[in-house]
Formats: sequence, C-alpha cells, structure tokens
Amino acid sequence: MKKHSFKEWLIAVRPWSFPASAMPVMVTLAYLFRTYHGHIDWVNGILALVGVIFFHAAGNTWSDYFDYKKGVDREDTFGVKTLTSGQFQPREIFRLSFIMLIPGIAIGIWLMYRAGWPLLWIGLGGVGCSLCYPWLKYRTGGDFVIFINYGVLTTLGTSFIARSAYLPEVLLIAVPVGLITVAILHANNTRDVLTDQRAGITTIAMRAGVKTNVFLYLFEIFFPFLWLIGCTLLGYIPAWTVVALLVLAVPMAVNNAADMLKLPREGVSAIANLDEKTAKLQLVFSLLFTLTLFIP
Repeated sequence: MKKHSFKEWLIAVRPWSFPASAMPVMVTLAYLFRTYHGHIDWVNGILALVGVIFFHAAGNTWSDYFDYKKGVDREDTFGVKTLTSGQFQPREIFRLSFIMLIPGIAIGIWLMYRAGWPLLWIGLGGVGCSLCYPWLKYRTGGDFVIFINYGVLTTLGTSFIARSAYLPEVLLIAVPVGLITVAILHANNTRDVLTDQRAGITTIAMRAGVKTNVFLYLFEIFFPFLWLIGCTLLGYIPAWTVVALLVLAVPMAVNNAADMLKLPREGVSAIANLDEKTAKLQLVFSLLFTLTLFIP
C-alpha cells in the first residue's frame, strides 16, 4: 500500500469545507456571550469546535467513499480527486472516516460528562446525519440533512454545552448560517446534475429544473440578510451586524448570484466554481456575524 504524506491525508479530509461546521459554533458562542454578558463555558465551547470539525472530516471522507463506490465521483467529475485519481484506495478513505470519528465521539462523551446527559440526543443526531448522509443525498434528502446538521443541531448543541440548557433562541442563527451552507451543496448539485443522473441518484437540483435551481440558490444566499434585518428590528441582533454584512458580504452574494443567473444561457460552465465561491461567502458572512456580536 502506498505511503501518504501528512499533506495528502489533510487534503483527503477537505479542510477547506470546515467553516461550514465551525462557523455555526463560533456565531452561536458569540451570540451567547453577548446575550448572557460573558457567562458561558469557553472550555466547552472550544471542545465543541474541535469535536464538530472531527465529525465534519469523518462525514467528508464517508461521503467520498460512497460517492466513489456508487459511481457518482469519476475521473470526469468535478470536486475531490483523492479516489478517482487513484491517489488513495477506497479502503484507506473508509478507515480514515472511522479514525476521524473516534476523537469526535470521545470529545462528545467528555462534553456530555461536563454539560449533562441531554447532550446525548444532539450527539446521536449528528452521528446519524453523518452516517446516513450518502443514503439521503442519493434520495433528494441531502439539502435537508445538511441544514439540520450544520444549522439546527450545531447551534442547539452549542447552546447546551455553553449554558447547560437548550436555548431555542439560537435557532435565529441556524436559519441564516444554515441556509448559506445549504447553498454550497445546492451550487454543487446544480453543477453536477448530468453526472449525478448518470450515477442513478436523485437530488433536489435534478428534480427542480434550471429556473427553479436559480431561484433556490438566490433565496438561499439573500434571505439570510433579510432574516437578520428582521432580527435587528426585533432587537435580537445589533444594527452594526447588519451594516457590516450589507457592506462587506452582500457584494460577494451579488457576484455569486450573477454567476448563477448565467446558468440558463451558458450552462454548468458558468457555475463550475460556484460551490467554492459560496463557501467563501459563508466564511465571510459568519466571521462578520461573529465579530460584530463582540462589539459592546
């Protein structure tokens, strides 16, 4: 079996995707810090951030393994090439999934000991979403499970480990951050409609059609801004958060939208890198959201 460098193993877990799971934790911690005047458990928060990244890494490699076995990922498809290029053997990626899962579960058990056993339900939900994601993805459920995992479960779980209670108000964060994360997947699936059809799987993008896919993407990247404007008017979010997002993040969203609007005329070549650009939008959006919540 070929030996791999640390850099190759690191690339295999797709670290550039980690903001999708890490940012909801950070935004939630910032929101709780502001709302409860700094009275949160930062040790638990940092542990949760590390744990969710391990779970995300496990989910990435687990999905890559099944996409390769199912024939979704081939030499002519976009995306990760760790398996389709022959760099890694399928069994290596399969084992890597469990290697990444073990520390994630260990951190989860320690957090449950520190914060309380009700955290178990979030942990089981997260593991279930990661393990079932390939099966659900092939049956139009991928977008839904991503929103639940990286929106609802992550924000609720972070509230519990930071304050020892499930705080439904953090779902105000789950909606905008979760929708932009779903937009990353939607851009990917819209680009890959033809290759996904060839593999015999079904995604929302395949069922929706070109015009609906354009509308869905625009909704997923612009509605979060409208949502936060509403939260500001209701007094949940400071005004400077919205101002910062409108000035610095909306232009990125407009550029992404321009690419998606080219889809009906130019085809998938217009959105070849839109998933990557959407991930950058999510990173900037969430970082601005986090930093502005720390402003007194």
